[in-house]
Amino acid sequence: MASKQRPVVTEGEVKAFSKHMDNYSPWQLMKLSEHFQPDMVYVIENDIPIVLQELTSRRIITAQQAQDYSDWEKNHDSTNAAEKLVHDIFTVSSAARLGLWECLFALQSKWAHPNLHGMLDEIIQNGHNLLQEILLNESGHTLDPELKACQVEHKAKFRDLTERMKENKTPGQSEGQTFPITNRYVELKVISDHQFKKQTHQEHEALAAAGELNEYRLQRRIKGELERIAPNRLFRWCFRSHRLPLSVIVSGVAGVGKTTLAQKFIFDWAMGKHYQKFAFVFFFKFRDVNEEKMSLEFLLCQTYPHLRDKLPRVLEDPEKLLFIFDGLDESKTDLKLRRGETHELCMTPGDVKPITVIVASLLKQTLLKGYSVLLTSRPSKLSSLEAGVFHRVASIVGFLSKERERYFSMFFGDERVSREAFAYVRDSQVLYTLCYNPSYCWITCTALKPCFTAKAGRPQPTPKTVTQLFVSYVTHIMANHTQERPEPQRMRDTLISVGWLAEYGLTDRTLVFQPHHLHVANVEFSPFLTGFLVENPQSSSQVTYSFLHLTIQEFFAALVHYLDYKEDKFRDTMAKSRSCKEGDYEISRFLAGLSHPATRRSLEEYVGKFSAEATHKVIGWLGEMNYEELQRRDDPEGKRRLINVLNLLFESRNKQLVCDVVGKDTHLDFSELYLMPVDCTVLSYVLSCCEEIQHLTLDSCFIQNEGLERLRAELHKVRELSLSDNDLKDEAMKNICSVLKHPNCRLEDLR
Repeated sequence: MASKQRPVVTEGEVKAFSKHMDNYSPWQLMKLSEHFQPDMVYVIENDIPIVLQELTSRRIITAQQAQDYSDWEKNHDSTNAAEKLVHDIFTVSSAARLGLWECLFALQSKWAHPNLHGMLDEIIQNGHNLLQEILLNESGHTLDPELKACQVEHKAKFRDLTERMKENKTPGQSEGQTFPITNRYVELKVISDHQFKKQTHQEHEALAAAGELNEYRLQRRIKGELERIAPNRLFRWCFRSHRLPLSVIVSGVAGVGKTTLAQKFIFDWAMGKHYQKFAFVFFFKFRDVNEEKMSLEFLLCQTYPHLRDKLPRVLEDPEKLLFIFDGLDESKTDLKLRRGETHELCMTPGDVKPITVIVASLLKQTLLKGYSVLLTSRPSKLSSLEAGVFHRVASIVGFLSKERERYFSMFFGDERVSREAFAYVRDSQVLYTLCYNPSYCWITCTALKPCFTAKAGRPQPTPKTVTQLFVSYVTHIMANHTQERPEPQRMRDTLISVGWLAEYGLTDRTLVFQPHHLHVANVEFSPFLTGFLVENPQSSSQVTYSFLHLTIQEFFAALVHYLDYKEDKFRDTMAKSRSCKEGDYEISRFLAGLSHPATRRSLEEYVGKFSAEATHKVIGWLGEMNYEELQRRDDPEGKRRLINVLNLLFESRNKQLVCDVVGKDTHLDFSELYLMPVDCTVLSYVLSCCEEIQHLTLDSCFIQNEGLERLRAELHKVRELSLSDNDLKDEAMKNICSVLKHPNCRLEDLR
C-alpha cells in the first residue's frame, strides 16, 4: 500500500517523546499501553516488515526474532502476527514497552495512519487525564447508597432488555437456535471523519456499501485516511479537535447495524465492560417518540418509571449522563440545529417541546451542561445537519469478507455447509455484494438454508438474482411456518394484505405502522407474519409494527401488483418509481425480477398464478427503456444510470428482452466509471444474451483481474475491446489469453 510521506521525525524528537514517556511510572505506562493495545495491533498489521525493521534497528528485538515474526505472518496473517508481537513485547519489560512506543513515534515519518497519530496525540496531550479516564471507565463514580441502588436497577433492566434481543430467527427454528446479542454481534467496521463535508451523503453511502466496493480500495481508504474506532471508543479523544467528544453521530445504510451497535453499547455498559464514567445511560428510538410534544423530564419518566423519584438527583450531575437516540432518519421533522434557531431550544428539563427540539437542545448543551449524546442515522439525514454540532462523525461500513464468512459459520453451525454456502455466494457476486449488510446477510443465509441443507439429496435451486433470493426467503417462510400446507387462496390473501401495507408505507414514507394501519390493510398479525413483520412494544401497552428490513417492504410492494393487479395503482407505482431519486423508491428491480416465470414459480406453487397483465406491463416498461440515449451519454451519471438499467435486465432473466433492448450493433462505453465486481457480473450476463458486440470500452474502470474474471466467458464475442488504464497485473493476461484462444473468438482490435 502506498503510504503518504510526512516530515521526517528526527532523533531529537524521538528522545523528547521518550523523555515525556519517562514521566509515567512503570504501572502507568503499562496501563496506557494496555489501553492502546487494540490500536497498536491495528496500526502494526498495516506494515509488519517496516515495524520489525524499526524494532531491530533500535535493539528492541533481535534479527532472529524479527525473522521469526516474519515467518509467523507468512504462516498465519498480519493481524495474528501483530497481536503476537505486541503481546510478547508487553510481557518482556517496561523498557521494551517504552521501546515499542519510541518505534511507533519514529514511524510517523513513513505512515499517515490516523490511528497512529490519534493515540500518540492523546498520550502526549491528554495522558495523565487519560489515566484517570481509564480508571473511571473501569470503576465508575462513587454514588451514595440510594442512587447506587437506583443505578443497579437501571442496569438490570437494560441487561434484561438487551439479553432478550435475538437475531430474527428462521421460522421452524427452536428458541435455542437463535443468536442472543452477546453471540451474534460480529465486529462492525466503524470509521470516523472529524467533520461533515459537502459530499457527506454520497461519501457515506459509498463507504457504507463496503460490499459494493473493491475491498482492497476500501481497506486502503480506511487505513490511509480514516480512523477506525471500536464501539467502546466512540467517546475517546479526538486528535483532530484535541478534545473528548460530547456529541457523536454514527451513520450507515438501512440494516448495516446501527441499532445493533447501540444495543451492544448499552449491553456492555450494563455489564460493566466499558464507559462506567456514565452513571446513567438513556436509550430512545425516534420512531417511538416521533410526533409527541413533551419535556425531557416526562420522556425520562415515561420510558424509565423506576427513575421517577430519583430523577432530580440523577440530573444534578450531567457529565455522568449519556443520551442515545436511534434512527434520526425515522424522525418526521428535522433537528433544529441551524444558526438563529436557538430561541426555540429548551432551557430547562421541564420545557415542553417536540422531540427533535429536545434532541437539538441536548446537542447544543442548552438543557444541561456536560452530558454526552450519541445519535444514529442513515446517511441521507446528514447533509441537513449543521457542521460542527457533532464532535465526532462516524460511519458503519458493514462486513468485509472475514466478517461475512464468520457470520455464515455462526448461522449454519455445520462448517462444511457454511463453507459451501459462502463459496456459492462469493462466486455469484450479486448475492455476495448484499452481504456487506448484516441484515442482508441474515436474509441470504435464511434463503440459502434449504438449498444447502435439504434432506434426501433434493436441495432447492440456488438463487442467482436478488429477486430470486427474496422469493426463496418468502417461500422458505411459508414452507416452514405452518404445520400443514396452507390453502393457496388464504395464503394469497395474506400476502396481498401485507403487500398493500408495504406499498402504502413506501408511498407515504412510513416505516413504522400503527395497529390501525394493519386494520385498514386487513392484515391480521400472526406467528406466520413474524418472518416479515416485527412487533415493536412501546412503553405503554401500545404496539407498533415494521418490516424486518426496508428491502422486504420493497419486495412485498412489488409482489402485490402481481397478486392483485389494479391498473391505476400500478400506473401510480411506476410513475413514482420513475420520478424518485435512485435509492428512494427501489421496487423496480423486484418488479423486473418477478416478471420471469422461472423466478416466481416456487411462489406460485403456494399462492397461485401471477397476473399476466402485470407481467405484460412490466416487460413492456423494460422494453421501452431509452437504452440508446443512455449509451450515447458521456457523463458518469449517464453511465451509472445505464448500469442500473442493465441491473433491471439482469433481474428479469429475459434473454430475448435483453437482445431487443440492447440491439444487435452494440456499443458499450463505461470508460472513467468505476465498475465494481458485481457490475461486471451484470455486464457479463447482458453480453451472454447478445450474439455479437461491436465495441466494448472499459478504459479506467478499475476492474482489475477480479472484474476481468467475471467478464472473461463473454469477451470472445466483442470485435473491439479496450481495457486501458485498469491496473491489470500479469495474472490478468491468463484471462485475456483464454479469450483469444476461444474457438469462436471475434476480437479484431484489443487495446
